[in-house]
Amino acid sequence: MSLLRIRITGNADDALAVSDLLHGLEGIEHVEETDDLMPHMDDEDSSSAGLSDDIGPGIHELEVEVGNAATAQKARQAVELLARERGLVIEYEHDEG
Repeated sequence: MSLLRIRITGNADDALAVSDLLHGLEGIEHVEETDDLMPHMDDEDSSSAGLSDDIGPGIHELEVEVGNAATAQKARQAVELLARERGLVIEYEHDEG
């Protein structure tokens, strides 16, 4: 079993659409949206200190457990097609190992 990590630049509805798409594909074992675990350090002296950061699209990360490499490729292709249709930016995180 492999783990595919996908970063989506879009709103919550966009992330839900990608998640729903993945749940509908054969060979997908599990899909989970993960929280941003990196703390954001705001500079108190910055001109943007205290400003809202909810303007514009958000970042959503999904972890997808796939049965094999062929399923991972099928998932990537389906997500990329949806991303083009919705105007999303999709990034894949690759683990070296």
